[in-house]
Amino acid sequence: MTVGIEKGDGKLPQRLAGVDVVFVTSRVLLTREVFERATDLDVVAKLGTGIDSIDLDAAREHGSTVTHTPGHNALSVAEHVLCLTLATARRLTATRNLIERGGWRDECPLGTRISGSTVGIVGFGNVGKRVGRLLGGFDVDVLINDPYVHRIDGELVGGTMTSLENVLEESDTVVVTAELTEETRGLIGAAELARMKESALLINAARGPIVEVPTLVDALRSGTIGGAGLDVFSDEPLSDDSELLDFDDVVVTPHVAAMTTESRTETIDQLVTNVNTIFDNADVPSRYLATPL
Repeated sequence: MTVGIEKGDGKLPQRLAGVDVVFVTSRVLLTREVFERATDLDVVAKLGTGIDSIDLDAAREHGSTVTHTPGHNALSVAEHVLCLTLATARRLTATRNLIERGGWRDECPLGTRISGSTVGIVGFGNVGKRVGRLLGGFDVDVLINDPYVHRIDGELVGGTMTSLENVLEESDTVVVTAELTEETRGLIGAAELARMKESALLINAARGPIVEVPTLVDALRSGTIGGAGLDVFSDEPLSDDSELLDFDDVVVTPHVAAMTTESRTETIDQLVTNVNTIFDNADVPSRYLATPL
C-alpha cells in the first residue's frame, strides 16, 4: 500500500499501519515513534532535498529506505533567493504598505542596487552554486563560506572561498543556502548578526532554524542590519502576529522557493522513478538515497 501524508495528521502512526510506501513533504515529521509503529514501512519517498524532518537513524534500524530528490528544485530555489534579494533591496514591503496607506512615490524609502555590491553565500551546495551563477549578470563580488566545498568550486562562479566571519563582515547581502544539520542549527545568531554591516541584508531560503529569529528581530529593531528576506522560519506556518511582519524592511514568503511548475513536475517524476526502481531491485543512484538499500 502507498499513501501520501499531509502535515498535522495526528493519527500518522495509525494511518501508516500496513503501509509499504509513504510520500511526504518536509512538513511531515517521521519520528522514531512513527517507524516503531509503522512496521511494514519499506520506503519513505521525501519530496525535495532536505531530510531533517525524518529520523534517519530510526529508519535504518527498522529497515526503511529513504529516497529523496536533491538538486531537482535547486534552480527554482536559487531564482527565489534572487527574487528575495531584489525585493528586500528595493523595499517592496515598505512600498506596498505605502500604497495601502494612500501614499505615493515622494514618500517612498530609497532602495539599493545589487549590481556592484558584495554578496556572501553561506552554504555552497546545489542551491548555493546556482545562486552564484545567477549573480553573474549583476557584476557583484561573491564571497562563499562552505567548509566542505573545494576552493575551485567557488572559482567556477567567480567567487572567493573565505571564512564565515569574513562573509558576514564584508558582504552587502548575506544569502543562507546551507543544509540544516546540527552544525548549522543556530549558525546565524546574535554574534554573527553583529558582524554584519548596518546596511546589509540577510536572505534565508534554506531552513528556518539556521537563523535565530529572536536575535534577528532584535537586530532589525536596533538597526544592526538593514533588512531581511525570508522564505523559511523556525516555526511554520509563520503566525500572523509574528514580529517579523512589523518591519517595513522585511520581505517574507510562505516557504514557496521550490514551488514552480517545472521543479514540482521534475521532482515528482524522479521520486516515482526512485520508488519503482527500488521495488524492481535495481540500482538507484546514491545521491537519491538518504539510507542504504
